Amino acid sequence: MKKLSVAAAAALFIAACGGSAASPSGPALTGDISIDGSSTVYPITEAVAEEFQNANSGVQVTVAFSGTGGGFKKFCAGEMDANNASRPIKTSDKPGDDGVAGTADDVLSEATICKNAGIEYIELKVALDALAVVVSKENTFVACLTTDELKSIWDLDSKVETWADVRAEWPAEKIDLYGPGADSGTFDYFTEVINGEAKRSRSDYTASEDDNTLVTGISGSQYALGYFGLAYVTENADKIRAVEIDGGSGCTAPSADAANDGSYAPLGRPLFVYASVPALARPEVAAFFRFFLENTNALSAEVGYIGLNDAELAAAKATLEAALK
Repeated sequence: MKKLSVAAAAALFIAACGGSAASPSGPALTGDISIDGSSTVYPITEAVAEEFQNANSGVQVTVAFSGTGGGFKKFCAGEMDANNASRPIKTSDKPGDDGVAGTADDVLSEATICKNAGIEYIELKVALDALAVVVSKENTFVACLTTDELKSIWDLDSKVETWADVRAEWPAEKIDLYGPGADSGTFDYFTEVINGEAKRSRSDYTASEDDNTLVTGISGSQYALGYFGLAYVTENADKIRAVEIDGGSGCTAPSADAANDGSYAPLGRPLFVYASVPALARPEVAAFFRFFLENTNALSAEVGYIGLNDAELAAAKATLEAALK
């Protein structure tokens, strides 16, 4: 994604730091770093990984995307060094079907599963995103949707089948729905803020953890509707477009400024990377995350996301340094 621009931005940082992400007086870094999780955070982490490897040829950084929830399953099993997440880690345990907490059928939270497995971690906010609701470029009638209309379309018991079911003046054509799968943090976030409960959603839609697959589906149908991170809209502006959202204060287009000032409510959100504390004891992992936070604002902007303000970036750096002591 805009690799030449990303490389140029990172090259400026590397040059300013003496040409390498490794310590000038230390040995060359070697080793492997494994990261999984959110497809939304993937473009940022992949851009960082690419530039870090350019500066440290002895380190191999593998970045995959199985969704925020899918990534946490691997992370809490000790299989990954870090997890990209488009929502915070889940911390609330729920009782099972018997309704009694503390029994064998309880649903354990991600945080509890990590704790039980001895996986200590830190949470690093790395960027902001505006979750976009998207239609095909061929759609000429939808300019803005209210959050109530989105709920009527996407809720678990939705009776909406055609665009005319949303507004009478719109075509009586079936809505082709596309969205992230159940392991996606984007799915959790959207369903919580739109439908009132995480994972509460109709199931008769085309689901994928790969946002590029969703782009292809939506762009190929004049009557399609879907949702995913704004960066994928920016990268595919010739195929799809984001509609404005009215959360109660008027129609607002997704943008960096709207996400930062809160006017794109409720679909502006923070993005995270969770790093394993034991993994951070390895010099290549510590160097990678220092490099990540030094470059996150420049590289996030290059791939279509929103950088952190000074206070947020300083807090993330302080969290990392405290874990490295």
